[in-house]
Parts: sequence; structure tokens; C-alpha cells
Amino acid sequence: MDEKVIQKQQAEHLAKEILTFSRNTLLVHLRFLDAALCKFVQTPVQITDTIATDGEHLYYNTRCVLERYRQGREILARDYLHATLHCIFHHPFVHTLVDMELWDLCCDIAVESMIDELGLPCVNAPRAAAQMEILSDLKSELKLLNAERIYRYYLDSGITPERIKDLREAFEADDHDIWYIRGKSAPEGDGEATGSKEKRAPDQPGTGSARSNDDSRLAGHMDDRERTEREWEELSRRAKVDLETASRDWGDRAGNLTQALRAMHRQRYDYSDFLRKFAVATETMKVSDEEFDYIYYHYGMELYENLPLIEPLEYQDVPKIREFVIAIDTSGSVSGELVQRFVEKTYNILKSTENFAGEMNLHIIQCDAEIQSDKKITKQEEFDAYLRTMTLSGFGGTDFHPVFRYVDELIREKEFTDLRGLIYFTDGKGAFPTSPPGYQTAFIFLDDGFNDPQVPVWAMKLILREEEL
Repeated sequence: MDEKVIQKQQAEHLAKEILTFSRNTLLVHLRFLDAALCKFVQTPVQITDTIATDGEHLYYNTRCVLERYRQGREILARDYLHATLHCIFHHPFVHTLVDMELWDLCCDIAVESMIDELGLPCVNAPRAAAQMEILSDLKSELKLLNAERIYRYYLDSGITPERIKDLREAFEADDHDIWYIRGKSAPEGDGEATGSKEKRAPDQPGTGSARSNDDSRLAGHMDDRERTEREWEELSRRAKVDLETASRDWGDRAGNLTQALRAMHRQRYDYSDFLRKFAVATETMKVSDEEFDYIYYHYGMELYENLPLIEPLEYQDVPKIREFVIAIDTSGSVSGELVQRFVEKTYNILKSTENFAGEMNLHIIQCDAEIQSDKKITKQEEFDAYLRTMTLSGFGGTDFHPVFRYVDELIREKEFTDLRGLIYFTDGKGAFPTSPPGYQTAFIFLDDGFNDPQVPVWAMKLILREEEL
């Protein structure tokens, strides 16, 4: 056998053993990631000068693995964990983005931050020192460093392509090109590394190049992308449960990782559907197609030529909100801008889905530690006027009791005859009543990605993301 072929086989065998050793080192310390770390099929390729993953395979450049291990075993262990956390948080399963280069950076920052927080000596690579100042600045701006929040932060701040490139040098550990490859299977082959870093748009197949053979081989694995994503969804949930139970000591130390997993798997509800819980059936003057009998109608028209036997009903039961309370926490810890956006969001949902009854009784109550204002609205025009002139008052402490006492007093004074419910927009930093009121109650929170407020057992809870407002 040719000596070069033997040397290549020996090098590939050694690289694979090094990767397995790096994985096993992580397994000793991170038992909550055992299934995730063992998920990859290690596959040597020439497409990349580092490592890459599509969620199913860990592709690696043999020369790169040997060189990095020579520089320090911590580097390769950190790289392996870096790629695993990408999949745990579904970073490779991207769709169309405004800026893929920025998304790549934010994914790298997020996982490197989580690795750094673990404090493991076995992954203490030299690049961690170069990241410290950048991570410190981000933590002062964001409560949770996950890829989505970092992406939105940089997008809103208008980060330049030059700055993105500079930051990537400090955080880059793997090749993300494979995340954006789409295509069908093609003949296998060994390509030569070109060093090209050309990005392809999501949902767009790759084009021919010097690396097209390896591209074709990798693209052949993308048919199972949805299945792979579902498998990583389960692995991610398993890691979350393990962190909260058997490995809860890790959960306390790895706060950012734990909170990011909780935020990722938090159950989401559509706010429009949620509001319908407070609707009551109301007779509306409207043709009810469900009650219309076409057989008798047709028979009458044939028998009497122009006289149908049965006319359609002129009313229909439509669920609408007739009596309702919107309570707004105006304490100093709640953003006034977000409050206004919440009220506008609620109004737009009610208006667009015909939830307004012809004559309604809606009270919008502002309260911090005491009642600040109560605006009664009986028709859409009054709601329009309120939004145009809305001002907030209070900005003190938070206490939820005054609102419930005030609403109970309104009920005793016959201001409400059939109150359907109350929704309370708040940050949750206050004292809840211990006794349930005589109407449905929901506390609405803004998702900061970090906290998961607890509410009394008699209340409903909904967490909205800022982009939903």
C-alpha cells in the first residue's frame, strides 16, 4: 500500500481517537449532556479547515484536529462542547435571517458564554481570555445571553460588518457553512480544502465550486434535517430536566445555560386565543349560516316560485367581551413604553376579531402600590381617544391587592353585572392576594428570558415576548 495512504489512514485514526478522548473528557464532567455529546457521527472531510456539524455528523479536518490538540487538549474539548451546545439550542436549524454573518457571531457568543460560565479547567482554552471584556459588556446590557437576544441587541444597535468580523475572531470555533446548505443526495467524493468562506442564503442550494464534491456529500444528509431537529429538541429537553433534577448543582452554577434552556422550552400561547377565554356568547344581528336550511328554502321557491318556506335567522351567537378589566402595573420597575405597547396590542386584537360588544364596559386601571387612575370605556371611539392621550402615573412600589379590592367594590356598587375577567400586566414583583376573586384573572408578564414568575394557583399566567408587542 502506498506510504501516503497509510500515513493518511493513521492520521485519520489518531484524529478520531483525539475527538473521542475530548468527548469522554466532557462526559466525565457534564453528565446532563451525555446523550447530546454522544449524538454525533465523527466524519473526516476536507470541506472545512476546522470542525462543523449539521446536527447528525461532526465533520472535521484531520490536520486541524491534530494541530489543535498539539496546541492544547483544552482547545479541542472546548470546540466539541461548542458544537454540541449549538445543536442543543437549535442554532444550525436556521431559517431566513436578516444577517447570517451576525447570526453566526451571536450563536458563537452565546455558547462561548455558557462554556465560560461552567468554569471547567478541561475547556479553559486561551481564547476565553480574549472574550472576557466583550462578554462583560454584553452582560451589563442583557439579562440573558442567548443567541436570539444578542442578535436583536446587535441588530438594533447597528453593528457594522467590520465589527462583526473582529468579534468573530475571538469567538469562532467551528464552521457554520453547513447550516445553510440545502439539497438532495449526490455521489460521494473527496474534495480539496479551498479555504473559501462563502455563505449561502438559507433554503438555497449550494453552487458549484472547488469544494462541490464535499458539499454534495454533506448535502445528502440534509434530507433528514427535520428528523434531526426533532431529535435535538428531545435532547435539549432532557438536558433541561436533568439540570433541574439530578444535576441541579450544575443548574445553580450554570445559571445562563439553565435559564436559556428554560426560555427555549417555555410553552408559548397566542395572545389572541388567550383573550378569547374572557369572551361571553352574545346575540348579534347577523345571518347565521349554520341555522339555515337550504332544503326547505329550495322547496318553497319551487312550490311558490318566490316565497321561501324558511327565512334565515337574523341573529347569531358570537363570543364577545362585554365586561372586562385591564389592570396596568405602573411601578417604577415597569417600562412605560412597554405598557403602552401592551394596551395597543390588546386593543388591536379586540378590534380585529370583533370581540367588542356593541355596548361594552371596560375599565383600564393604573396602579402601583395604590390606584392611580380608572378609565371607563363603553365604545370603540372612547378606546381610540384613550390611546391617543394615554399617560401613565405612579412609578412607586408594587402591590396587587388594591386593584382587586377596587374591582370588588365596583361589583358591589353594581358597576359590573357580569364581569368576565381581569388581566394584569406586570413584572410580577409584588404581593399577590391569597384568596381568589369571583372572576377569572390572568397575570401577563413580559419575557425577559431569565425569570419565570410564579402566580397563585387560582390565576392564569401568560408570558409575552417583546416582539409580540
